[in-house]
Amino acid sequence: MPEQLALDINVAECAPEATQEVDLVESVIQACGGDPRAAVRELLADADFLRDQLYTASCLLSRGIGRGWKPQYERVS
Repeated sequence: MPEQLALDINVAECAPEATQEVDLVESVIQACGGDPRAAVRELLADADFLRDQLYTASCLLSRGIGRGWKPQYERVS
């Protein structure tokens, strides 16, 4: 199983008093050794994994416990 993508985000930047925003795109690219194509591959693999997990959960979750909620497998814009 591939290792989970870990982002190197400075905690000081996440503090409420920080004025800079964390650039998640740069963090993902840096986590993939600076290779943007590898970053896209990892994000697509993560999205596929999460879709699979959502499908599994939706098969196990009854409509009563979800109060009629049904998952969406693609983002609606």
